[in-house]
Amino acid sequence: MPRRWVPVHEDVKVPVVKNIWYAAKTISQANALVIPAAVIAQTATEVFTLFFQGVLFLRILLNIIQGNLTFEYFARMLLLFFGVGVVYEAIIIASDYLQNIGWKRVYKALNNRIFEKASKVDISCYEDPAFYDAYQRATEILTNSIYMAFAVDLSMLLGDAIALVLVIGIVTSIDPMYLIFLAPVAIVFAVEIAKSKLMYKRDLSMTTNNRIKAYSQRTVFLKEFSKDIRTSNIFSVILRRFDKAVTDNIRIIKTYGVKLFLLSMVYSIFGEFIPIVGTYSLASYQFIQNNGSDIAGFSVVLSSINSVRQTTTGISDSLAELTNMALYFQNLHDFFDYESKVVPGEKMAEEFETLEFRDVSFRYPSAEEDALRHVNLKINKGETVALVGVNGAGKTTLVKLLLRFYDVTEGEILYNGVNIKEYNTDSLRRRFATVFQDYKTFALSVYENVLCHEGTEEERAIAEQALRQSGVWDKVASLPEGADTVLTREFDENGAGLSGGETQKTAVARMFARQFDIAVLDEPSSALDPIAEYNMYENLIKATADKTVIYISHRLSSAVLSDKIFVLGDGTVLESGTHSELMEQGGIYAEMFTLQASRYRDEEVEQYA
Repeated sequence: MPRRWVPVHEDVKVPVVKNIWYAAKTISQANALVIPAAVIAQTATEVFTLFFQGVLFLRILLNIIQGNLTFEYFARMLLLFFGVGVVYEAIIIASDYLQNIGWKRVYKALNNRIFEKASKVDISCYEDPAFYDAYQRATEILTNSIYMAFAVDLSMLLGDAIALVLVIGIVTSIDPMYLIFLAPVAIVFAVEIAKSKLMYKRDLSMTTNNRIKAYSQRTVFLKEFSKDIRTSNIFSVILRRFDKAVTDNIRIIKTYGVKLFLLSMVYSIFGEFIPIVGTYSLASYQFIQNNGSDIAGFSVVLSSINSVRQTTTGISDSLAELTNMALYFQNLHDFFDYESKVVPGEKMAEEFETLEFRDVSFRYPSAEEDALRHVNLKINKGETVALVGVNGAGKTTLVKLLLRFYDVTEGEILYNGVNIKEYNTDSLRRRFATVFQDYKTFALSVYENVLCHEGTEEERAIAEQALRQSGVWDKVASLPEGADTVLTREFDENGAGLSGGETQKTAVARMFARQFDIAVLDEPSSALDPIAEYNMYENLIKATADKTVIYISHRLSSAVLSDKIFVLGDGTVLESGTHSELMEQGGIYAEMFTLQASRYRDEEVEQYA
């Protein structure tokens, strides 16, 4: 069964070790050297500073001071330490180089995977708040550089573990009794893991609030909201939502604060107080009992205990962070493993012949009522068809089902007599050229917006012709860099903006610039004046002379030009026929057409009065 987005609750059990392995594998797939480079560098740092410098070198030096070793032996050891230091510096330089390159590649690879996945998930996901929460938690891997921190903590864990074993070996060689006071350190590891899980639950419970905060902050800077914000009181509502999200986060932090404080106290007692006080007391007692004769042993023990404390703290912190990050990588794992409910078939869509909706019903996810009910209609090759009706009649929903953004709840849609579920989704969609009601242009050049890729010189000529056909070329040609001008100034100070009608014409030009069997135009003239609308339809008729065209509109000017009209209302087909047939019937279509015609006549009288 395909996995669906579900809200992640605080009590969800997440396999930590499995996700640590998954995180390491995911990063290694992007760049195989970055984790080994980080591990080797951190291990070298911990072993060199905590063991060689902090313990071993000190012990040799103090033994020489006490007369237990010769200066010749010290000179050899000094030369050895110098050689180790040179190797250590070489390791650090090489590691930094590999990581500087590697992390950029990891960021690019993970970013591309997340974007690619987000672009292919079901359209229904964008109507599901749980999807946005999952998507936000997945992207936090990148925005907060969690993947880099993961590798750092993994390398610190391994480096500190190796250094801890070496240092404990030195302490044990002096007196095994010290292990009694070091044993409670094991409790620290469990405490840190418990803290990390608690912190993850805290952060998880704040996800929705953080999304509300991000939306509020983003809205202030988006152009499409600027006019409404400045001419209404709407932002005060958004600001209240922002304040509530912050207040809720404070409440959540306080809720978890007491437990985190108690765990921190336990950590301090078993991780620092008992080991330090116990070992220092034992070392002082032995030094006094021996009348201060073993200064080297006493000093090395104190230095070693400090190293043990540092490595223990490092290991516990790394474990805690790795546990926390493993939980975040669980979000990434879930995001990548999401399986679409709209499953492509294997059959390749061939040249269009017929399209049929057969007893189709559909209900949007989480909706209480059907958006479409028992719809039956058929479209043949070369026909111009109009789907008309008031807003909310189900016209756009038909297009979403036709392009398999959703699958029908009941019934079936047939392309050339075959259920569209049997077709490869991409091959099916390539047969259509669609201009959506909520058309968008992107912060790219006009050419790129029309062609949807950079394009060759030959393709740019096609784009220019498409812009002429849509009626916006004169405006585009007047821009600072012509059709190479970037739309909006978000990324380019020389960019330009287009009016609503010009933007819609640019979106329509995409259709003119591509090869297709069926043109689907969802409210293609909603932002155009009557003259521009008429000109656009004239060009559409010429450009689609041998094509199948589906007009979706509550304006009926396109219906007059159609071979067949379907009148939708309340999610079903109420009437069908040609313009003349429907006018003769005197039903819903005739009433709508008469009403609109009288309105246009009134507007024309006012315009020329």
